[in-house]
Amino acid sequence: MKRINLLDANTSNKIAAGEVVEGPSSVVKELLENSIDSGAKNIIVEIEDGGEKSIKVLDNGCGIHPDDIKKAFMPHATSKIKSAQDLEKISTMGFRGEALASIAAVSNVVLKSRTDQFNSGMEIKINGGKLKGAQRVGCNLGTSVLVEDLFFNVPARKKFLKSPSREAAGISDIISRLSLANADISFKFFKNGKKSTTTYGSGNVMDVIRCIYGKNIYENIIPVEKHGDIASIYGYIGNAEISRGSRNNQSLFVNKRYIKNKSITTAVEKAFKSFITINKFPFFILFIDIFPEFVDVNVHPAKWEVKFSDSRMIYKFVFDAVHDALKDSLKDSFTIDADEPDHVEKVQIPVDLKSLNNENHLEQSSNKPDYDGRQNSFIGETAGNYKQRKLNFQEIPMNNETAKFPHLQIIGQFHGTYIIAEDGDNLYMIDQHAAHEKILFEKYKKSIQSGSVLSQILATPVVVELSPIDYNYYIENENIFKKTGFKIESFGDTAVNIREVPMILGKPDIRNLFTEILDNLKNMGSGETWEVKYISIATLACKAAIKANDHLSRMEMEDLLEQLRFIEEPYTCPHGRPVIIKFTLNDLEKKFKRIQ
Repeated sequence: MKRINLLDANTSNKIAAGEVVEGPSSVVKELLENSIDSGAKNIIVEIEDGGEKSIKVLDNGCGIHPDDIKKAFMPHATSKIKSAQDLEKISTMGFRGEALASIAAVSNVVLKSRTDQFNSGMEIKINGGKLKGAQRVGCNLGTSVLVEDLFFNVPARKKFLKSPSREAAGISDIISRLSLANADISFKFFKNGKKSTTTYGSGNVMDVIRCIYGKNIYENIIPVEKHGDIASIYGYIGNAEISRGSRNNQSLFVNKRYIKNKSITTAVEKAFKSFITINKFPFFILFIDIFPEFVDVNVHPAKWEVKFSDSRMIYKFVFDAVHDALKDSLKDSFTIDADEPDHVEKVQIPVDLKSLNNENHLEQSSNKPDYDGRQNSFIGETAGNYKQRKLNFQEIPMNNETAKFPHLQIIGQFHGTYIIAEDGDNLYMIDQHAAHEKILFEKYKKSIQSGSVLSQILATPVVVELSPIDYNYYIENENIFKKTGFKIESFGDTAVNIREVPMILGKPDIRNLFTEILDNLKNMGSGETWEVKYISIATLACKAAIKANDHLSRMEMEDLLEQLRFIEEPYTCPHGRPVIIKFTLNDLEKKFKRIQ
């Protein structure tokens, strides 16, 4: 067998460099983080040939003490921490003490630095990890680092470098991210002698967003802010107009450290898609500030990843913050007339009786009470004119909910699908299917939360054969099904017997509904909370909603809109599509060229 060898310092340094220095952009990242930790307020980055030929970073930070210049290039030499205990409360960007040693091992480095205690500074030169000299020099307060011929002594790594333009784009990207997290620092970036990016250090993140992303994104972002006992979140999320086909425009920071976290990204995207349905990824810039003892940043050589002590809490915290911000932004576009009452104690809602007719699988008694305990009552002549679809009108207590938009005057129905209504100088179009499914969704969600879901007994239980993996997923989420109104029993080794389903879902295809719910649960990340899983199931309530091309009477339309006014979030359906669209008189007159 082969014997064990101890690697020499040169080889081990190159191995360590492979973990920290992936390419020019990671060199810039490490040097910028050192500059930020030094307290610099002005940082300049200059590159040539995508950084492969040269990278120069200059700052006006506190500088390096002349006696520490040589120490700075030794492995695990750092001014950021002193002991292992300090790893539990890291508040700086750097802390490993690997960056300068790793960079110097695979390039030629010249570093100059001066502190305010001295009139002159120190210069040190290191080529491929070997010290070539150190001397006193005149230089400005702060530090400058020149990195040349990156990977000149590691050909295997050098051949995997991308084109200069691609590498330059990666450097530009990391500068943009770090400038967002440090709005009080002025960043200047030059490529091959030409200015590429400039931020001004005003301290306002919006100013940086304007500099980095331009006017269109600047004008289409929504502020996000939420505070908790151990964490706060703030930042911006974009509307549908600036969503993109990739996640390139998503930036997440924890204690100002740029990180990548799949769970948090999923939380943002799910909160976003609960309002707006798109096949693209939302723009966001989010900052999470959390006490250092609740997050571990010592989990990745390049410090891209972190671990939270309670990842579920962080997931829900982020989801709620983004969800609330989007809800408020939609609410702002609808106003309540001052003459209208802002709440009522009870209203009427049309409920599609197809969801209560138990043909095929569903068992129903003619005297079975409906949702609020009274027996079913039918509108006579009015609803009777529409033989193809009867509606049951029920008075449902609304607990003094506040109206989210004014009482609307019905104009009519267009294409059997859209309700046209008006209020003053405003015209409204309402998607009747989206409106009804959102009403059912909120009713079902509230009944889940209160533990009062009504179930309907299947005349013939449905047996579903599952694979061993799917059966294990069912067992893992058995309580979820129970709380949402399903009565399911194990039936053999990997089969289940479905005896009851939620009444509000109407007459669904039981087998497909069950497997659809199970697939949704399987696709959810480990950070998902029970509440998110309940909402996923509640979204299926739309299957019982009135459909497009269902003709509605004026009374049915009025009752549908009145119910819609008093739910929590009437502006989008459970899938994120718009429910109600508002046109002002000014909008219409512009369309008809009456005004410019």
